[in-house]
Amino acid sequence: MKYIKAWLAVVGLLAAFILIAPAPAQAVPYCGITWGSLAKTAGSASNATVANVRAGQHACFDRLVVDLKGQANGYTVEYVTEVVRPGSGVAVPVRGAADLKITVKAPAYTSSGAASYTPANRNELVNTAGYATFRQVALAGSFEGTTTLALGVRARLPFTAFVLNGPGNTSRIIIDVAHRW
Repeated sequence: MKYIKAWLAVVGLLAAFILIAPAPAQAVPYCGITWGSLAKTAGSASNATVANVRAGQHACFDRLVVDLKGQANGYTVEYVTEVVRPGSGVAVPVRGAADLKITVKAPAYTSSGAASYTPANRNELVNTAGYATFRQVALAGSFEGTTTLALGVRARLPFTAFVLNGPGNTSRIIIDVAHRW
């Protein structure tokens, strides 16, 4: 009788562990980032002009900011095999294992044809030394009302893109690239 009670106790405990077993743990997204790495596009062409390109480092991502004079309407950001200069098709090599092509639907010149953005070095728009994700930012060119940037990143990582309006009659196109998946 003792063996039957002991056996029933063991079977009961096993059944309890099986029925009440915890669910398998699911991976938590890195810093809550759920962006993905597919192309992001929004808006259409605008009368705004590119005024500056800058970058910053954050705890979970690196940020590229394209400043515009006027209200920005659109952009396309996508991973490509290589970024090419608009109009000529010449490749724009950038450091890093993956290339992000950023097309701002606004020119880097005014309606009279004068440059609205003239970087000191079109191959090094931003000093990316010490960045976790960014390796190089280059100006591919501005052609037919759009401006193309090449962003070399460490790997094909999740990113997001969006527009911020203001202050005043300015706007910014923001591209955030996660440090990891």
